[in-house]
Amino acid sequence: MSGICGWSGSAGGDPSATIERMASRFAWRAPQNRVRVAGTRFGLAAAGPVGTFAIHQSGPIRLAVQGHPEWRGEGSGVIDLDTLCGRTVAGYLARGNDVLASIGGDFALALIDERSGDVLLAIDRIGVRNVIYHDAGEAFVFGASSDVINAHSLARRTVAPQALYDYVYFHMVPGPETVFREHTRLLPGHCLAFGNGRVATLPYWQMHFAEDESRSLSVLAPAFRDALRTGVAAFAGGGRCGTFLSGGTDSSTVSGMLGALRDGPVDTYSIGFEAAGYDEMEYARIASKHFATRHHEYYVTPDDVVRAIPVIAAAYDQPFGNASAIPTYCCARFAREDGIDRMLGGDGGDELFGGNSRYAKQYQFALYERIPRAVRKGVLEALLVDGPDISRVPLLRKARSYVEQARLPMPARYETYNLLERLGPGNVFDAGFLAQIDRNRPLAELTAAYRSAHAESLINRMLALDLKFTLADNDLPKVTRTCDIAGVDVAFPLLHHGVVDFSARLAPDLKLHRTRLRYFFKKALRDFLPAEIIAKEKHGFGLPAGVWLRDFAPLNQLAGDSLASLRRRKIFRGDLLDGLTSRHLREHPGYYGTLTWVLMMLELWFQHHVAG
Repeated sequence: MSGICGWSGSAGGDPSATIERMASRFAWRAPQNRVRVAGTRFGLAAAGPVGTFAIHQSGPIRLAVQGHPEWRGEGSGVIDLDTLCGRTVAGYLARGNDVLASIGGDFALALIDERSGDVLLAIDRIGVRNVIYHDAGEAFVFGASSDVINAHSLARRTVAPQALYDYVYFHMVPGPETVFREHTRLLPGHCLAFGNGRVATLPYWQMHFAEDESRSLSVLAPAFRDALRTGVAAFAGGGRCGTFLSGGTDSSTVSGMLGALRDGPVDTYSIGFEAAGYDEMEYARIASKHFATRHHEYYVTPDDVVRAIPVIAAAYDQPFGNASAIPTYCCARFAREDGIDRMLGGDGGDELFGGNSRYAKQYQFALYERIPRAVRKGVLEALLVDGPDISRVPLLRKARSYVEQARLPMPARYETYNLLERLGPGNVFDAGFLAQIDRNRPLAELTAAYRSAHAESLINRMLALDLKFTLADNDLPKVTRTCDIAGVDVAFPLLHHGVVDFSARLAPDLKLHRTRLRYFFKKALRDFLPAEIIAKEKHGFGLPAGVWLRDFAPLNQLAGDSLASLRRRKIFRGDLLDGLTSRHLREHPGYYGTLTWVLMMLELWFQHHVAG
């Protein structure tokens, strides 16, 4: 991975050797890809693609930065990293943590005062970059991953059972928790101050949704396009730049905008699958032809998957069960082998402008709340839910399903499709393990985030929830980590602060217009994007995991061996693990393929990251 790391306090040995050991855990290990410094009571390092990291000294202040930061204060704009570091230190000395409001783009930073040992940590507003921290007593240790922190000799790590449960629920471990009890992840838009042995975290930025936008589409559309162009331009440097092109609205928009800024054709990269219902290459080709890009295609095979799985398991410091990390890695590696230095991704558009299909479903469920309570409780629920068995009447059975889901409050209603909830925790986990677990915590975390959103409308509350759990905790780590191990830089123009600010001011019904997803986004770009892409249904970048787990013997064998090894850890029910690859996958590959993948990746994570 790329990022920053270091400590304040004791090195637990030779400071130079300690910071070298920590920095060696980064994916970027070449001398030109990292910088480090150590003193008697501190160490700092930063690593990543050339031009994305720096360590700056100003008197007793040391500042490490990694990412693509952009100065938003006086004299705003894209400036070199050393100048930005100098302005950051000067701003910190003048106004403390408030200087963070002047930094946009994506970044992780660490500031250490050599005199006092005080530390300031911060990451960008959306959480593109990552910082984990650990108060180890004699040292305050931090880094881009737990792997980096664990290279410090004073670091401790104890796998948290609750985190394993949460992983199966979410298919990742949501922040601020990590899989280790002693390690904590900094949340997006947050900073941390360490001094006098105390740790304090607080938000320096929060998403505030303005829901009274009244400007017309004719006024909003040009402003939106300007924000998109600015976002793409901000990240278009860094050597030879290409784009991920899935054929969806976001990747097509980024590719088209980059092409408008370039004299020659843009290099676009797409991944396909020889599996019915999974291949979207047709739309990528439409977008490439429309924008006259230099298009590159690669079809991922089951053999590619078997080869990539150990690489992915080793690269992630936390258990990570998103199977689409595999095609993302294959695509990034394909681009790097072609000479690409930086890839632009379209991530974030769904969570900013209302593109996920579940938003339309929740709008339909929310209509139920408009029915008078007496009718809902006294008639509909009494008849359809609490009344006689109606399962033999298809129309009534469908109506009952609707009412059962619609009567749940948000965000519990959001989770009715959750795989663990549907299977039942008691049918998945070993009884002894489950006795240690708070089964309600995942929903409690979702509820807390939903209720704390600075929004009134349903769509904006859902967007706030997904910005955290879907984007920052899942999709961004998927792309940033796989690009790191492929050796290519990555940036996300749709998450540029100008685009984020624009989305926050956009009226709710322009994001989700009844059940029409991305209503404004598509209206504003209807003469820019191909008509076929404007009209296409949401699909995604999914791997045909279940089908290949069932049908491809080497992958089925890898899963079977992994589950057999996982069985010995006494976390999951033995009968479940025994039946997944032998029976359940054959019966329902789509349904049980996800669970098989999540559990396989957990065991492989254990093997790579936890001794014993």
